[in-house]
Amino acid sequence: MILLQFIIVLFFLFLGMRIGGIGVGFAGGAGVIALCALGATPGDLPMLVIVFIMVVIIAIAAMQEAGGIDYLVGLTEKMLRRYPRLLVITAPLSTWLLTMMASTGQVSFACMPVIVGVAKENQLRPTRALALSVTASLLGIVASPISAAVIFFSGILEKNHQGWGYLQLIAVSIPATLLALICTSLFYLCWDKLRQNDQLPVHMAVTKKSLSAPVVQGARRSVLIFIFGLVVVLFYAIIASPKTGVIIHPVLNSGQVRISVMMAVALAIVMFCRVNVNNIPATSVFKTGMTSCICILGVAWLGSTFMDSNQVWFQSMISGYLLDSPLLLAIIIMLASCFLYSQAASTKILFPIALSMGIAPATLVACFPATASLFILPNYPTLLAAVTLDDTGSTKLGNRIIDHPFIVPGLMATVLSILFAAGFALFI
Repeated sequence: MILLQFIIVLFFLFLGMRIGGIGVGFAGGAGVIALCALGATPGDLPMLVIVFIMVVIIAIAAMQEAGGIDYLVGLTEKMLRRYPRLLVITAPLSTWLLTMMASTGQVSFACMPVIVGVAKENQLRPTRALALSVTASLLGIVASPISAAVIFFSGILEKNHQGWGYLQLIAVSIPATLLALICTSLFYLCWDKLRQNDQLPVHMAVTKKSLSAPVVQGARRSVLIFIFGLVVVLFYAIIASPKTGVIIHPVLNSGQVRISVMMAVALAIVMFCRVNVNNIPATSVFKTGMTSCICILGVAWLGSTFMDSNQVWFQSMISGYLLDSPLLLAIIIMLASCFLYSQAASTKILFPIALSMGIAPATLVACFPATASLFILPNYPTLLAAVTLDDTGSTKLGNRIIDHPFIVPGLMATVLSILFAAGFALFI
């Protein structure tokens, strides 16, 4: 019966990916019906994770309408143009930083045309910079102090009462992912130089021109308001942590503060940056973000229904292998994440069960970057956007599903992130 349920899960995930877009969520919801028809018990709806994502999307959509995204892209363009020969390093660091601040990879979409344009102006193939930038945006979610995955994971860690919580998690994930990206980027910078594989034909070079939109009044102010909200969330997490003991019995937990502060940020941007609130739902960030919420709703509910209904079997048959082999756990998380379409969904489905199996919190923290393996299958939106926007034709998906140019750089950066996270976890 478990095998049949697993086949059904794979079938509906495959069906959703074939439909694409919001259809991933539709297929997940339909898959729950099929599993329940076979006797499975419906799992918990991932409503808290979805709310975490929604409130950040609302704040970022307000910032986009105020011109804040264009302002950040303009700053990114200046940095990329200043060191064009280091594009394979500066481009992924930019998308990592933007995603870490915004907690959504949607902001990296705006950087893709800039990366391609700067590469063409300097006769560089944009493929490597794009591949690393997509990976960086995925790892940026793992490092983001306000991402749904981080907030949810830190919440279940704190309930475990083994010394791990929000501050310890970001103290590991931020430096681990950053160092992994730097090492991977440096490797490919040297590798492509040695192979002389980083040059475009001369006829593909273009003249230099600005690729970012002009900055409108209120754009810079909207970014400052958003950053202030991020600082407030971090500061509250620090003073409300049992480690610091400044607030013994906090009225609001970290998740509730994240929700309320992001809503307040959106309000402040609307009020002080002269944003028409009726235009916010029409922004690209809002549309894409809400599509992601539907996808996560269906896929995470399908996954939690399968996992929760078979939790006893997993604990009795698999827990022993996972306790003895953290590497196997990391591989399972990586493979599951590429189907689940979201770091938050992977965390919501896999990590509570892993903790219930007796896996050490430090091991799970080390494996947390494995949830960023959404690049393995060539169906993730940022990956497809990178291929579409590269008009040089050097970034192609291939014919055998996993023979695309994103997989090797992505695996290298993800594996290094796991190794660095394991090292940092030993000192926390």
